[in-house]
Amino acid sequence: MPSPSFLIHVAALFLVGNAWCADPGGPRSPRGWRTTEDLRQRHAEIADLNWSNSDATKTDTRRLCITVDPSTTFQTLLGIGASLEPTTCSNLFRLPKPERERVMDRLVHPTSGIGMNLMRVCIGTPDFTGDPWYSYCDLPQGQTDPRLEHFSIEKDHAYILPVLQLARRRNPDLLFFASPWSPPGWMKSNGTLIGGHLLSKWYPVYAQYFVRFIQAYQAEGIPIHAVTVQNEPGVDRAKEKDPKWHYPSCHWTGEQERDFIRDHLGPALRQAGLKTRIWCYDHNYNLESKGDDPGLPYPRAILSDPGAAAFVDGVAFHGYVGDPEGMSRFHAEFPKVPIHFTEGSVFTLWGAHDLIQRFRNWASSYNAWVIMLDDQGRPNNGPFPATHAALKLHSNTLQVEELFEFYNYGHFSKHVQRGAVRLASDPANRDLNHVAFRNPDGSLVLIIANTTNEAKDLSVESKGQRFEVSAPGRSVQTLVW
Repeated sequence: MPSPSFLIHVAALFLVGNAWCADPGGPRSPRGWRTTEDLRQRHAEIADLNWSNSDATKTDTRRLCITVDPSTTFQTLLGIGASLEPTTCSNLFRLPKPERERVMDRLVHPTSGIGMNLMRVCIGTPDFTGDPWYSYCDLPQGQTDPRLEHFSIEKDHAYILPVLQLARRRNPDLLFFASPWSPPGWMKSNGTLIGGHLLSKWYPVYAQYFVRFIQAYQAEGIPIHAVTVQNEPGVDRAKEKDPKWHYPSCHWTGEQERDFIRDHLGPALRQAGLKTRIWCYDHNYNLESKGDDPGLPYPRAILSDPGAAAFVDGVAFHGYVGDPEGMSRFHAEFPKVPIHFTEGSVFTLWGAHDLIQRFRNWASSYNAWVIMLDDQGRPNNGPFPATHAALKLHSNTLQVEELFEFYNYGHFSKHVQRGAVRLASDPANRDLNHVAFRNPDGSLVLIIANTTNEAKDLSVESKGQRFEVSAPGRSVQTLVW
C-alpha cells in the first residue's frame, strides 16, 4: 500500500498539473481578471475559463474572435509605472507609517499590489509640488558655482527620499528614471528657474550636475536607471505674461541637446563610471513642430548624429499633443532605439484604450504622471488644475481611495512582466481594443478594453487552441495562459 506521503505528493502534482495545463504538455489553462468602470468588479477573477478543441466557437458568427500570434513579435518591455514626484510623495508622507507602507505595497508589490516596477522621479522640483521651486544648486542672483561646491539634495530628505526608499524596499526590482524641469538658474540665460535656456558655457558644469545627482541618489540607495536631459524641452514659461504659468522650465532645441549629450553628458557619465542610460527628448509625439511642441524633428536631430546617438539608449515621449502613431513613425526611422512613454496619465475606461494604443505603437515602457492627489487636488503649486489620479487621499480621515485608474494600471503592471515581448494580435478598434504579450516565464497575456455599453462575447485563439470569455460593457480585463 502506498505511504500517505507518497499519496500527498501525487495529489500535489495532480493539482499543479490541473492548475496550469489543459493536458500534459499542452497550453496553460487560461485565467482572467476583470474590472468594470463602475468598480462593481475590481480585478475580480473570471471563473470557468477552459480550452476548447471544438470548431464550434470558430463558426459562431455571434462571437468575436481575437487571435494571438506568438510567432510575430515586436518590442520588449522595460516596465510599467507612474511617478513619485513631490505631490505624490508628500501625500504619502502625510499617512501614518503603517498606512503608508500598506499603500506602497498596493502600488509596487508584485503579489499584494499591482506591481508597478518603473517610477519617474524629478531632479529638483516640477510644477506638481507644494514647496517653493528649487534645484540642487540655488544661489543668490549674480553668483555662480562652477565647481558645484553648493550642490546638495538635502531638501529631498524631507519626504521624497524616504518614500523612494520605502518603494524600493517593497519592490527591490523597482527601477527609477529621472528628469529635470530646470537647471540651476545661474546657468541660464535669464538667471532663474523659470524658462530661458541653458548657456552653452555651462554645458560641462551641467553635465557634472547630473553626475552629482546620480551619485548622491545612489548613496541613498536609489540607483538611477536612466535620465532625460529636460522635461518638455519645447516649453519656455518665462514667455508667459500671466505669472500663473511661471514654473520651472528650460527651452532646448534638438541641436542643443544633441551637442550636450555628445560632447558633455555622455562622456561625463562614462568618465564617472556610471551605467545610467540617457533617454533623449521627453516631449510630445506630434509629427511636425508646432509652437511649444517640437515633435519628431527634435529627437531626429539627436539620433541622426552618430556621435550623440552612441550615448542614447532610448527616446522618451509624452502624449499631450499628437497621436500614438507618431511613435510608430519614429520607430520606422530608428528601429533599434527603444521608445519610452514617460508622462501621461489615462482616465476612465477610455484610458485603457489609450494605454493599449501606446503599447501597440511600440512603447517599451509606460509611466503615468502623479499617482496621488488629495480631495482638493493638492498639493499643486503649478498652473494645471488636477482633481483626479489613481489614488485619492481624503484629507479629514487620511483614508486612501483606490480609483478606477488604479485598477486599470494594475491590469497591465501586475500581469505584464519586465522583459515581456509584445505579440501580434488581430487588428483592434475603438470599441474593443486589445494588446498581447509573452512574458519571460512563457505565459501569454491578452488585455482587452470594451469601451461600449454592451457586453461582447469573445473567442480567444492561440496556436490552434481556443477559449470563450465575455467582456461586459465598460470593462477592462486581463487574460493569462
